Amino acid sequence: MRGWQTLFYKEVLRFWKVSFQTVAAPVLTSVLYLLVFGHVLEDHVLVYDRISYTAFLIPGLVMMSVLQNAFANSSSSIVQSKIMGSMVFILLTPLSHWAWFAAYVGSSVLRGLLVGLGVFIVTLFFAVPEFAAPLWIVTFVLLGAALLGTLGVIAGLWADKFDQMAAFQNFLIMPMTFLSGVFYSIGSLPPFWQTVSHLNPFFYMIDGFRYGFFGQSDVSPWTSLAIVGGAWLAVSALAVHLLRTGYKIRH
Repeated sequence: MRGWQTLFYKEVLRFWKVSFQTVAAPVLTSVLYLLVFGHVLEDHVLVYDRISYTAFLIPGLVMMSVLQNAFANSSSSIVQSKIMGSMVFILLTPLSHWAWFAAYVGSSVLRGLLVGLGVFIVTLFFAVPEFAAPLWIVTFVLLGAALLGTLGVIAGLWADKFDQMAAFQNFLIMPMTFLSGVFYSIGSLPPFWQTVSHLNPFFYMIDGFRYGFFGQSDVSPWTSLAIVGGAWLAVSALAVHLLRTGYKIRH
């Protein structure tokens, strides 16, 4: 058990040593989103007929920050290690693929939670959301962070250089995050775009997370849980397989 804990500790130190960049900067970015969108739309949008736009926006921004930073943590760590040549020092250890998986995904979840907590604390100065179902909040934030941390492991193993990593993030992760209902309820969209949104697994993470605050959502939280949980199991199976076979890290 001590092996994965050591790798986990190393991964936590990696992002914590530059916490101003890895934790504080994403918090600032989310606050800027809140200031701009909240100021422009606060008096024009009422969600679910009773929730102010700023209060509605806060859970979406928190979850978006969690997802993006969980992905960035594992993916950047693996790509950096491959490019700089330091991956060999981890390969020399007798760590199993399960230890790698637990350490990389676990540290990604922790970074995502720290950033999300920071965003939530700062945004409390603008609006205090409800806490209708706290258990759903915890469930979806952990599942979402784990899913994106696992996707980061896959992306990090696949990418051979930073350009490929940036393409994965800019053309897949970012669009799916922004089009998942962070800034709007999909109920306000035309039928075609509502159908498209339902094909996006990121939508279910944010919708289920938001349900924990307001007790209302665009789809049932149980449906969201089934889809997000199934997606995490699928990508976890792929990530563990790639680690077990040494995909692009054992030559």
